[in-house]
Amino acid sequence: MLTLDHLAVAGETLEDAVAHVEEALGVKMGPGGEHAHFGTHNRLIGLADGIYLEAISVNPSVDALPYPRWFDLDRLQGAPRLSNWICRTDDMAAELARMTVDAGQPVHLTRGNLRWRMAVPESGVLPYDNRFPALIRWDVVVTPAEILAPSGLALTRLEVAHPEAEALAKEVGLEDTRVVYVPGESALQATFDTPHGTRVLR
Repeated sequence: MLTLDHLAVAGETLEDAVAHVEEALGVKMGPGGEHAHFGTHNRLIGLADGIYLEAISVNPSVDALPYPRWFDLDRLQGAPRLSNWICRTDDMAAELARMTVDAGQPVHLTRGNLRWRMAVPESGVLPYDNRFPALIRWDVVVTPAEILAPSGLALTRLEVAHPEAEALAKEVGLEDTRVVYVPGESALQATFDTPHGTRVLR
């Protein structure tokens, strides 16, 4: 069973990604950290209902890697954008086994006291033009969503657009009324209740 865990906004720089989130939602992002294995860094903000939002980019202080980074960040160009959504599972092996697409293989990761596994394709590119969710399994009792301070933000709708939206929805198999699959050009769009009213993040 999959559960929505968090959303990711990617930018060519972390500053760009953070500015994109803050301008769209009217709130300030909190601190984050570095992901040594994939040479990236991030900043976070908590959302209602046990999920969170991260801004992420390639860490310019890290040398080139001998393998692709997650979230297809090596090929990211242009304006910062909502790039990925991540779903939590308690049984990574079972979820990967039931899928007919290559959602990746588990990579063991750490950041400070956090421990988790993320399914990452060898190419770094997720199925359905990166519209397929990345799968995560937390190996800690307390997850980031439970640590982050409340922000006053609540996700009300995540629109996953793709030409094969129906097939994508069936493959994911997520039961969450906030997540809506629509036929169209590949893109993600999230709608939030915020202290400033309804805001949209693309």
